[in-house]
This record gives sequence, C-alpha cells and structure tokens, in this order.
Amino acid sequence: MFRHDRPSRRLRRTLGVAAVFALLAGAYAIFEPVVAFYPLIPLAAWLHHPADTWRLAHGENPHPIRLMRPPVAPLSAMARLGRDLFYDRTLSGSGRMSCASCHSPQHAFGPPGNAAVMLGGPDGQSPGYRAVPSLMYLERQPPFSVGPDNAVNETLTLRQKIVRSVGAPRLTKTAGDTAGTAHNLVPQGGLFWDGRVNTLQQQADGPLFNTFEMDAGSPQQVAARLAVSPYAGDFRRLFGPGIFDNPNFLVSEALFALARYQIEDPSFHPYRSRYDAWLAGKARLDDAELRGYLLFNDPAKGDCAACHVDRPTPDGLPPLFTDHQYEALGVPRNPAIPANRNPHYYDLGLCGPFRKDLARQHRYCGLFLTPTLRNVATRHTFFHNGVYHTLMQVLAFYNFRDTDPERIYPRDAQGRVEKFNDLPAADRGNVDTVDPPLNRHAGEHPALTRRDMQDIVAFLGTLTDQPDAKTSAGE
Repeated sequence: MFRHDRPSRRLRRTLGVAAVFALLAGAYAIFEPVVAFYPLIPLAAWLHHPADTWRLAHGENPHPIRLMRPPVAPLSAMARLGRDLFYDRTLSGSGRMSCASCHSPQHAFGPPGNAAVMLGGPDGQSPGYRAVPSLMYLERQPPFSVGPDNAVNETLTLRQKIVRSVGAPRLTKTAGDTAGTAHNLVPQGGLFWDGRVNTLQQQADGPLFNTFEMDAGSPQQVAARLAVSPYAGDFRRLFGPGIFDNPNFLVSEALFALARYQIEDPSFHPYRSRYDAWLAGKARLDDAELRGYLLFNDPAKGDCAACHVDRPTPDGLPPLFTDHQYEALGVPRNPAIPANRNPHYYDLGLCGPFRKDLARQHRYCGLFLTPTLRNVATRHTFFHNGVYHTLMQVLAFYNFRDTDPERIYPRDAQGRVEKFNDLPAADRGNVDTVDPPLNRHAGEHPALTRRDMQDIVAFLGTLTDQPDAKTSAGE
C-alpha cells in the first residue's frame, strides 16, 4: 500500500501546486493591466466599462470609427502647375531657394535641419526671425477670428469681435472639455505664427517677396522669370496667351496655383499615421504609447489635448491636434536668432512686428498660434523661436516652467531668474498661468515624471504619417 500511496501523494501535491500557480497566473493576467495603468485608468473605469477598459489597456481603441479623409483624385492642371512652382528655385532672388527649401517634403513640409531659423535673401545668408512652420494639415485651417468660426462671428468685423471679447468669461482649458473651451472668445485661426493671412494663396505671397526669404523682388521680376520657365506654356494654356502681359495678374494666378497644389496633393494631408489607424481600430498602441496617450489626455498630468485636440470631429474628420487658438507660453528667448542680439527687439506674435493690425491690442502681445502636432516627431525646431530641438526639451519646459523656472530661464547680472525673458515686462502678464499644467507654482511637484515625458514622446511618435498605404485608416 505504501508503495502505491507515494505516487498518489506526489500527484496530488503536484496538481495542488499547479492549481495554485494557475490561479496566480490567472489573477496576474486579470490584474496586471489594472496595476500597469493605474491611476491613468481609474478603477471606476474597470468597474463601469470592463470590456472597453480591457481593450484599451491592451492597446486597442474600444470605439473605432470610420474616419472621413479627403478624397484622393489626380491633380488638376492648376495643381500640377503649382507643383512646378513649389520646387522652382529660379523664382527666388538668389536663384537657389524654392518653397521646398524651407518646407521640405522629406521633413513633413517643415524645415530640413535643426537651425532655429532658415537663411534666405539675395545671397542666401540672411537669417529669418521665426522657426519655419509645417505646411501640412492647413486645408481645414479656419480664418483668423476672435472667438469661434460660427454664424454669429461671421456677421461681425474683427474690431467688433475684439470689443465683444473684452471681459468675456474664459473657460480653463482642459483635455476634458475641449468642446466648451472652443467657444472662448479668444484669437484663433489664420496662417503663419500670427494668423495675419487667411488663405494659402496669401500665405505663399509672403515668403516669395520677403527680403530674408525668397526675396523674389517685384511682380514684374517674377513675371519675367515665369515667362522663360519650362512651364510657361502651362500658364498660356490655363489663362490665355495674354497672361504674361499683366505681371500682377500672372503672379496672383501663380500663387493661386501654389495653393491648389497644397489643397489637392494628399501628401500635404494624408491622415496616415498609426494613430489614425488606431482610431479606425486597425492598430494597437504599445504600453509606452498607451501610457503617453493617457497622460496626453489627463488634465492632472500632461493635459496636452486641451490645446492639441486628439478627438475626431462629430462628422468623423480626423483630429488636427490643434484647437487653432493662440497662447502666450513665455518660452525662453533664443540667443541663436540674430535679431535677438538687439535687447530691445521682441517678437510679440499677434502684436507684431510682422502683423500690424493688432499692434495696440496689448493683451494679445506674446500670443502665437498653436500648431498641429501631426508629424511633430519629425521636427527639430519647436515653438515660434525654435528655442528647443527635442520633444523632451519641450515637455521639460511645460513641466518646469513654473515649478522650477531656473531650469528653464537664464539669470540676470544680479542672479535673478529671468522668467518669460522673451517678452517685455509689460506683456508678461499675458502668459498663460491658468491652464494645466501651467497653473503650478515654484516648489510644487511638476506634473510629469521623466518616464511620463518619455511616454508622451512615444505617443507623439504615433502621429507621424506612414508612407505605406496599407497602414492608412478609414478605408
């Protein structure tokens, strides 16, 4: 009997141990995602929406949607002409600079290097004043306004909108209520960092004739170059044989063609990032990307989505990762910009020096347009003055600007931290100190840990458009 009992006990013991391990493994499988993402995914979410939360914790979008992307069609003759113009260096005064020189297709139509500003002008050595923004995802940019682009505002002049906004309540911007803050009566829309033009045609006019950019000279000089260009015949076919008799009209049509190229060519707005695929339920986020996504949307942590809205529109249009509004963030002065060697020079955004009509609206001084974050991981210059060159530096600015400002700003001759040193003292009160995480104070804990920042950077990497059509979403 003894010899028969020994294997039976061993078997029972083995089965018992195996059962315990199986239970532990099962419990680990169940609770591991709960622990891994707590508190970013609160327990209440697990209790009230367990299936959705389980899918989210495993990197899936619990509620995939069909994204409505722009239709793709062959370029019109006008857009093809615009494409030729976009890459034509002979239009510049130096003969060495085209639109693509600063808006490189290989760099998400942004600057090709990490210099704060690009060089241009008659000899290609004149420095600019601001970092070059991307030309991508501008096809849905609303016109400049103070307040939302709605039926009420359409009937008002800009001056009336400004008057209406004085004293109007402003909701604090959080990722949890972007629909509410969209109605704030604040500056929004327009193109360039200061919104001084409303159409892509007007925007193209600026760099073409700017003396420190393409420096093309007069419309007559541009017309003379167009008349001998390889595509001069296209102008005649599109606009008639007399098109070259009127230089102003010719240049106007050339700028219109450039705008059509940007609107029609899908490479300016492909909506083909992994995040788009995730929204459509065709991709998963890994653990770091998912943590970054949750931090991006957490008002107590990054709160990035408060301004960089990451939700599709109610009619299914992909998110643009901007609310189109203006912010005074108080980024530090960039000594790499030659203009900043003059201690009396300040770039005030909406107040000038390039925008003129709002120069007396002092409460707008220091405000710059919130850019899209699509393809942001491909950039090497950030903010209007290009003061930072990595996303970790950008996140450190948000994290420590108020909690530990000496990590962000230099000290003056008396050893005092020069906070908001890229604005005149009179305009520093315009800097946002209300919206999280910019509402903290010196000595308080920063909103993000280093790992949090790394996770947000990982999430931002999912916003880069993919060249492979197989990853496209919404089809």
